[in-house]
Amino acid sequence: MELLPGQVAVVTGAASGIGLAMAERFAAEGLQVVLADVEEPALDKAVAGLRERGAEVVGQLVDVSERESVDALADAAYRAFGAVHVLCNNAGVGSGAEGRMWEHEPNDWKWAFAVNVWGVFHGIQAFVPRMLAAGTPGHIVNTSSGDGGIAPLPTASVYAVTKAAVVTMTESLYAHLRAEQAPVSASVLFPGPHMLRTGLWESHRNRPERFAKQRPRRTPYRSLAGWEAAMEAAGQQVEFTPVEEVAGTVVDGIRADRFWMLPPSEHSDRQIRARSQSMLERSNPTYLENFIQWDEKA
Repeated sequence: MELLPGQVAVVTGAASGIGLAMAERFAAEGLQVVLADVEEPALDKAVAGLRERGAEVVGQLVDVSERESVDALADAAYRAFGAVHVLCNNAGVGSGAEGRMWEHEPNDWKWAFAVNVWGVFHGIQAFVPRMLAAGTPGHIVNTSSGDGGIAPLPTASVYAVTKAAVVTMTESLYAHLRAEQAPVSASVLFPGPHMLRTGLWESHRNRPERFAKQRPRRTPYRSLAGWEAAMEAAGQQVEFTPVEEVAGTVVDGIRADRFWMLPPSEHSDRQIRARSQSMLERSNPTYLENFIQWDEKA
């Protein structure tokens, strides 16, 4: 698909981090952009910043876990610009779960699935039928993660499970679009190849009351700065990928119709090989032990 001035992109989770970087890159390419986010002050700031640079953008307050809210987003996008060519289902949260899986609160799972999985599905159902009806080239990008999308980091199992679901959902979406011989395609995004400085670490700031924790946390929420300091104290060097680079991966991937938006990385390749080999050999997933030891150093 060509990305051309005047086309329209919709990005969820667009007020900061990867979502904002994608919105900025689409605007730089001449696209009209709809920014959607659940955090109103940050959304207003992002929209104002892009407008100051001459971009044609609108903002929409959206809770992707609510189908009606995503339907309202689609209505707002088509009302503002008359079409949607690119949809980035990017909104995501960390679960805030702590301890082993059998110790997790059900609401940690419910919240993470409501945003990370149902949010993507709501986006697909709200936008894809209209994109198909238009009969013009289009592209859907669903944000996954190496954590779960490739192999799980067991100490972040809730998040990993949701991101694994996003991969399978996008594979199925791609197959369905091909079966329809549609001019619309789909990709799954693995942001990276290194760590990212995003608001995912502070997801709890936007946690709705209906998914509130039912008991006090035993430990404080881990911040990115705290995690980085702990890793360095453990002798682990932490590398970061600029979010602008991730946005470039998305734009290049759309133009190339690249399903796997997975930047080259020996670390990711090792994970893929280890997991695939374990499956092919029908052997136990002992490679996960290395992930546990690496993360628990922090």
